[in-house]
Amino acid sequence: MSTNAPASFTPPSLLLCTIGLSLATFMQVLDTTIANVALPTIAGNLGVSSEQSTWVITSFAVSNAIALPLTGWLSRRFGEVKLFLWATILFVLASFLCGISQSMSELVGFRALQGMVAGPLYPMTQTLLIAVYPPAKRGMALALLAMVTVVAPIAGPILGGWITDSYSWPWIFFINIPIGLFAVLVVRSQMAKRPVSTARQPLDYIGLLALIVGVGSLQVVLDKGNDLDWFESNFILFGSLISLVALTFFVIWEMTDKHPIVNLRLFAYRNFRIGTLVMIGGYSGFFGINLILPQWLQTQMGYTATWAGLAVAPIGILPVLMSPFVGKYAHKFDLRLLAGLAFFAMGLSCFMRAGFNTDVDFEHVALVQLFMGIGVALFFMPTLSILLSDLPPDQIADGSGLATFLRTLGGSFAASLTTWIWIRRANQHHAYLSENISTFDPTTRHALDSLGGASPQAYAQLERTLNAQAYMMSTVDYFYLLGWIFAGLILLVWLAKPPFGAKAGPAAGGGH
Repeated sequence: MSTNAPASFTPPSLLLCTIGLSLATFMQVLDTTIANVALPTIAGNLGVSSEQSTWVITSFAVSNAIALPLTGWLSRRFGEVKLFLWATILFVLASFLCGISQSMSELVGFRALQGMVAGPLYPMTQTLLIAVYPPAKRGMALALLAMVTVVAPIAGPILGGWITDSYSWPWIFFINIPIGLFAVLVVRSQMAKRPVSTARQPLDYIGLLALIVGVGSLQVVLDKGNDLDWFESNFILFGSLISLVALTFFVIWEMTDKHPIVNLRLFAYRNFRIGTLVMIGGYSGFFGINLILPQWLQTQMGYTATWAGLAVAPIGILPVLMSPFVGKYAHKFDLRLLAGLAFFAMGLSCFMRAGFNTDVDFEHVALVQLFMGIGVALFFMPTLSILLSDLPPDQIADGSGLATFLRTLGGSFAASLTTWIWIRRANQHHAYLSENISTFDPTTRHALDSLGGASPQAYAQLERTLNAQAYMMSTVDYFYLLGWIFAGLILLVWLAKPPFGAKAGPAAGGGH
């Protein structure tokens, strides 16, 4: 958020201005989930593996995270309205380029561009809403923005599934074009006469370069490691070394630079340190579930993209209903208790999924997603309030920005690690199951006979059955792992120390 905001300004139509600003954020948040259910279709259409298709998600997330620290400098240099408009225009252009991509490399590159230009959209929407609303109504405006950031991830899987099944996957990107252009026209007309205040400030180019090299190299290592057999590959060894050197240099540089692009000194504060860790852990788990579940439903359970989207979407219903009450009454409770309840609900939902088998029905999947929504509703606001609670007032904006950056980065890394764990465990289970099958075994012979004898078709059907069971077992393993991670977060959040003042304020809006 800019610290040198212009004098108070009221647009000709506060309603239109709010709609225009909110639509841009809706469009950006929608794009964090809309592609999830389309990944199997994209993989098949572009001729890549399911593992490689997750680059569509990770490229967006990691470039978005890298762009976030630049937002403050860009807004002070060029003005908040101009930054918002250009970010939206470039997001529309990047969406068009994603839609016309003819190869996975093109799509990943354009998704990285899309994520980068999306970086300023949410912070600028938040800043401009605060600027145009009178103090008495700012809470209402931020509650609306929070609602947008909750509704968009619900709409993403449903809309993405329906578009993929009814039209084609490029349209999940093309739909951004009319939304983005409408937002640009509305905001430009409403904010044209707003006074502009800009300032030239030094940019930490060295820190930014180290961040890009370090994070970019690490993401490539995580994405390519499984394909190249990890540290058996010189490429992975070299990439890991570059990442280690760049990130080590980045930390040292940021701790000593007068104008750091990321203020790492904030980790000296206990609650910020604990709150950020639980925020990253909780969001990474949430992100991983929303990535793996629709892929499993489509590739192994025979769901269409539409039905996979409908199955995972209920996770957002309770957050929509509960968020206003959480925001209003959270201060009456120990925030560690609310966050602990969030992790309990998330962890319990994972253990419920660990009880799934290949006969699980749609209703069971959707109900567990609905239950996990309790945890999501209780997660974002309390953890953000905890991590900001012991920061000095002049460090709140930096703290919120750093937490958002690390949360987004955590989601990107979680996507890569989740896919690697899922596929690796499936391969291990497949090998184990195959070793225990013999044509001399009566059970195996009976199974082959029921499939029509020892024919190629029978063996192919048996292989499909083995594959489905291997991925089912891998999915169960993954959810057991997540369940215990959430259990650990319950303990970790109690290391924070009260009091927890209501400092989340404007920053609390952006859950997703």
